[in-house]
Amino acid sequence: MPSIQEHADLLIERMGNRPLQILIEIQRRFGHVPDDAIGQLSTRLHIPFSRIVGDVEFYALLSREPKGDYAFLMSDNITDWMQGSRVLFSRLSKNLGNHASLSNTSCTGMCDQGPALLVNGLAVPNLSASRIDAIADLVKRSIPVSSWPEEFFRVESNLKRQSWLFDDWQGPHLKGEDLLQALQDCALRGRGGAGYPTAKKWNACREAKGEGRYVVCNADEGEPGTFKDRALLQHRADRLFEGMALCADIVGAEHGILYVRGEYRYLEDHLKEAIARWSRPGFEIELHWGAGAYICGEESALLESIEGKRGIPRVRPPFPVTHGLFGMPTVVDNVETFCAVAAIASGGEKAFRSLGTEKSKGTKLLSISGDCVKPGVYEFPFGVSVEALLAECEAKDALAVQVGGAAGTCLDKTEFGRRIGFEDLPTSGSIMIFNASRDMSEAALNFARFFADESCGFCTPCRVGTSLLAEALESATRGGEAVSEIENLNIVLRASHCGLGLSASRAVMDMLKKFPEHFAAGRAALEGR
Repeated sequence: MPSIQEHADLLIERMGNRPLQILIEIQRRFGHVPDDAIGQLSTRLHIPFSRIVGDVEFYALLSREPKGDYAFLMSDNITDWMQGSRVLFSRLSKNLGNHASLSNTSCTGMCDQGPALLVNGLAVPNLSASRIDAIADLVKRSIPVSSWPEEFFRVESNLKRQSWLFDDWQGPHLKGEDLLQALQDCALRGRGGAGYPTAKKWNACREAKGEGRYVVCNADEGEPGTFKDRALLQHRADRLFEGMALCADIVGAEHGILYVRGEYRYLEDHLKEAIARWSRPGFEIELHWGAGAYICGEESALLESIEGKRGIPRVRPPFPVTHGLFGMPTVVDNVETFCAVAAIASGGEKAFRSLGTEKSKGTKLLSISGDCVKPGVYEFPFGVSVEALLAECEAKDALAVQVGGAAGTCLDKTEFGRRIGFEDLPTSGSIMIFNASRDMSEAALNFARFFADESCGFCTPCRVGTSLLAEALESATRGGEAVSEIENLNIVLRASHCGLGLSASRAVMDMLKKFPEHFAAGRAALEGR
């Protein structure tokens, strides 16, 4: 068996100058990243030892400390809380004893089939008391994870409603200038939430100065409650890569990269097979894995991560279309956007233009989770009301709906008539439902802790502000006076380097204003004004 240094050497020979991907492979092989491997990477790739250590400590799915044969990470997302994850965490901790390591992680992307955990990086959804007991028994009997029952790792696509994006379009195949014009005529906007016009972005990249070009697909959907790209990766991978290839033809790119959140490792073989079908001379597609960092969903942080560094957002401008991956013009779009491009190119243009609203054309994939009978992935035309979503997923006695994840907007009952779309409720796709039995102060606390955990730590307003926000929420849920402090922190967070800090208090402020009775001290403070 090769030594740690020899194994690192083999990975470097095979993977080249891709330090994060090498670190991920070392983590998979040894269960942690040994210092000997870090030293070898430092020597061979001419990267300071301290920088590699910083990278390992930045990503939640990497560790310098040995975790033993079984390393568990239980999802700590609010929807997992609602499904009983905290009780199951305690049960697993008690049953495992000292036989394995167990801690929390922010989210596993399995909000529709939680509670969920990762064991040695592999997702185990649909946890129950009986499944927890069975897992603990397997660990105590030293059964390797590779021999565990297959059903433990089965992830359902949970496609509940599909239409235009999933139709098998067989029309004239558009490409080049014809496709770019069609995207402009369709007014296709990015499906990641910001909604930037796709044709405008691609044209800007095409016209930018520079010899090389990159096409990057952002499949690092780490927003709590978002899992719709997971269904596309599972069922429409070929359409995704077709969209990337069409983009490459337009902008003149020779390299494509699919960056997937590390929690979706179960899709690895499936994605590699699809990549092999679409890579060709003149356009090679590579699969890159994330390693557990929510901030890498931000496009410039994602590019930093691909370059093998910590995912710290860049100062903009310049923007990726002119100065992207390795300083070259780069198109970064998400899975749903590239799939929509391929559908338009394959004959879906007319139907696309007939759907949605005047300012929000087409359909939107939504990840619906929380208090409903039918959680899952739903495709609706833009303009659908929140009320209609609740009826479709059979949500009973809804008290609140969180649109856009922890960084989004919290709606109360009076707002369920509002509509999904860029002119009203733009969203990357996350819809979380809370019924009348829920304490919204718990949701606020969960979101605050999430941002404190996921802050990259680069700037003081976010690094300190998110931690203080979580502390203030903990005080509020215990009956302490915290409302004015939270409002002051909201001002501090506005000075943050990137959008994470800017949006960290948005849902919290919504919940304080709309559900003051759920915050013991909040009610008294607000009523006294």
